[in-house]
Amino acid sequence: MSSIEKKIGHQLKLVRLSKGLTQEQLAELSDLHRTYIGSVERGERNITVKNLYKILLAMECPLGDFFRSF
Repeated sequence: MSSIEKKIGHQLKLVRLSKGLTQEQLAELSDLHRTYIGSVERGERNITVKNLYKILLAMECPLGDFFRSF
């Protein structure tokens, strides 16, 4: 994984799985579409800060904790 999109997507997936959420559940909680969540996790999209915040808020994951792995 060399691109930042892939790194962010991989980290989002790890957090989501650690919370026991499906992509569909996370999409509903963050008011985004399930296919959007999947494409972000695969590193296919350049996620906006706004949507990253919505997803992290839905997973109750502080921004600092999310980026600690970088």
